[in-house]
Amino acid sequence: MCGVGTAPNCTYGPDGKDTQSHPNEDGHFRFRGEEGCFLYGVFNGFDGSRVSSFVSQCLTAELLLGQLKSTHTDSDVRRILSQAFDVVEKSYFETIGDALAEKATIISQLPEGVSFHQLSPQSQKLSERLKDLEQEVSGGATAVVALIHNNKLYIANVGTNRALLCKSTSDGQNQVIQIGRPHTTENEDELQRLAGLGLDVSGLRQAALIAGQSSTRRIGDYRVKYNYTDIDLLSAAKNKPIIAEPEIQASQSLEGVTGFLLLMSEGLIKALESAHGPEQANQEMVAMVAAELAQQGSLEAVAQSVVERVKRLHHDVYASGRQRASHCSRHEDMTLLIRTLNYTLADGALTPTQGGRIYPVSVPYSNCPSSTSKTSVTLSLVMPSQGGTLTNGTNTASTLEEGTPTHTPGQSPTTTLHSTNNQTTQSSSSSSGDGGSLFRQRGSQAVQPDETGRVPPYVDFTQFYRLWGSDHGDFLGTQGASAGLGPQ
Repeated sequence: MCGVGTAPNCTYGPDGKDTQSHPNEDGHFRFRGEEGCFLYGVFNGFDGSRVSSFVSQCLTAELLLGQLKSTHTDSDVRRILSQAFDVVEKSYFETIGDALAEKATIISQLPEGVSFHQLSPQSQKLSERLKDLEQEVSGGATAVVALIHNNKLYIANVGTNRALLCKSTSDGQNQVIQIGRPHTTENEDELQRLAGLGLDVSGLRQAALIAGQSSTRRIGDYRVKYNYTDIDLLSAAKNKPIIAEPEIQASQSLEGVTGFLLLMSEGLIKALESAHGPEQANQEMVAMVAAELAQQGSLEAVAQSVVERVKRLHHDVYASGRQRASHCSRHEDMTLLIRTLNYTLADGALTPTQGGRIYPVSVPYSNCPSSTSKTSVTLSLVMPSQGGTLTNGTNTASTLEEGTPTHTPGQSPTTTLHSTNNQTTQSSSSSSGDGGSLFRQRGSQAVQPDETGRVPPYVDFTQFYRLWGSDHGDFLGTQGASAGLGPQ
């Protein structure tokens, strides 16, 4: 029911070659507990992978070893989730206690205001050891955790990762719901929390980054948690301004829900937003997942294919030299976790060729919509092999900078994801026609080619050839149409 795709960070050089600037710092987990309890998480580490690895290993023990009971209410589950984050962070700080003590001892032994080259050989060794200890105790992680308990979905978020729930509703619509908002200085609720601690909100807005990170909530990061008075932006705080307390959204009932849940690291989100802008990133991500689900028989393959798609889109925008190329010189580690909900995968034995080609349909959205106008992201149809049901997919090319053919009503079903361009976290997709569902299965029979290696056309172009031939001579209008030939 779950698949994970990953890609390491990448920086593009002037020669077009890409290099990895540091080891992968993301982490994830996926576990099944007792009584139908499931736990999933994606963690975005920074300044090393120590914190993300620690949390991914230890958080499960605080949630799946008998803490959760079927009799627990929503408030009980939320309390247990919050306590688990608190315990894990405290446990992490205990693991670096010896390193912190050694660091304090070395600092007391080194003379102040003396450069490294002026130190004695013994003091130089102490200085080098101090650097190692600084690296050992630095770093942190952001987290998004999904808990399925009593057939309800709980999302706990700390920082800048993202959770999306895509589900088919009872009236035939497909909803894309972003559960929660990132904890950054663009989050008004976070700014109010920080203002209540005595911090200058305007200064935080202008700085955007706090101690090198955009997140206002994070796990670990000892310097920001315990030495925040030494940081100009945070020095006026009455209490710890950067916290690891998760924001836990109201539970979502999964009773009768068909669809999928996506957990994404910040690196994956930022890569797609850098390439195409943030306006339709959620809809694009869901469309790519839907397309891969229609073709792949393995969730692991689906998740990895989507990550690779985002990676290619990001690189292609950089290589194009177009307007957004300057935003795409590098990307961070990327992780995508997909959890299906009452969803049957495509027949894994079918190849993409047997399953059908992907044809873009619908209308591309406007780049300058008003704040209340509806916009759409181009999806597409996977054309079935023979007399089967049309399946919705997504265009592999960028739908944000290229035009797309407009769908003609009555010819074939389409699916278009809609969202209003405001600060809401929910958007929905509408379907039309008999095949208007992201989750409809595709046909399983492949058309066999004839002796020339061709398959019968899906569309009769006779009328097109006749009209085209009237302007370009009679050859295509007569011989071409009757022979079934067209422009090569």
